Amino acid sequence: MYEQLKLDNQLCFRLYAASRLVTQAYTPFLSQLGITYPQYLVMMVLWEQDGQPVNDLAKRLHLETNTVTPLLQRMEKQGLVSRKKGRKDGRQVIVSLTAEGRALERRAADIPAQIGSRMVCARLTPDAVPELFATLDEMILALQQ
Repeated sequence: MYEQLKLDNQLCFRLYAASRLVTQAYTPFLSQLGITYPQYLVMMVLWEQDGQPVNDLAKRLHLETNTVTPLLQRMEKQGLVSRKKGRKDGRQVIVSLTAEGRALERRAADIPAQIGSRMVCARLTPDAVPELFATLDEMILALQQ
């Protein structure tokens, strides 16, 4: 067998497994809020800056608009967001938080700390996180090109 084809030699597998397990760790917290992990990501973007076009949300989440649109439709049915045509450009759809969506932010405020405490290990201390973020950001940028 080729050494480069062994699963233990694959960075992509470690990233996949870590991503899946992190998402799984969020599930109990998010189920209490009645949202999924992808919905949580949308909410975080809107909590940072409300009233964004669908295209901007999709770019921020590194997703295609055709992936984000059904997600937003479900969130609208849940009463978390509203979608309205843009004033300047009627082709644009602006996504805004509802009062319920804004109130969810308070309930979600402790989630990052609770998840973060589960991820701390000998090599990944709170002080090491900024360097990990920088490395992952560089990797994401390189893969987008």
